[in-house]
Amino acid sequence: MIILGIDPGTAITGYGIIQTDRTGKLTVLGFGAIRTPANQQAELRLVSIYQGVQQLIVEFSPECLAIEQLFFNRNVSTALAVGEARGVTMLAAAHKGLMIGEYTPLQVKQSVTGQGRAPKEQVGYMVRLLLGLETVPQPDDVADALAVSICHAYNGQGWRGQK
Repeated sequence: MIILGIDPGTAITGYGIIQTDRTGKLTVLGFGAIRTPANQQAELRLVSIYQGVQQLIVEFSPECLAIEQLFFNRNVSTALAVGEARGVTMLAAAHKGLMIGEYTPLQVKQSVTGQGRAPKEQVGYMVRLLLGLETVPQPDDVADALAVSICHAYNGQGWRGQK
């Protein structure tokens, strides 16, 4: 199964594409970030994210999208902007017929590190270790997106063969 993991954001949307086989082996197919300029109008940033996600779907042919659920913090405007980025990401996946798995930050950390309150450094370290990477992917949004992919690989077993 090929999984496209997303850590949504308006400035940086991290992505990680992994493949898992029936033995549970994880293979990295690609990772990076969709970046939008801070001075760009909000609607144009969302278009860039939408188009970037669609390009990833065409390039890697994932079977599903795994995305982090919105974690509400004290900054309401940031939470709303992240929600918009999540929305266009999910819309891009739905337009391409992908199933979508949503995971809380707690679930992602639990799956990758074994504890739900793990710091970002530990998540990055475990992503590097689990995927056999030489270094921790940067920025954190990219490591987080790969962690979401890993979480789905471990928790989305019932999705194999479904579309």
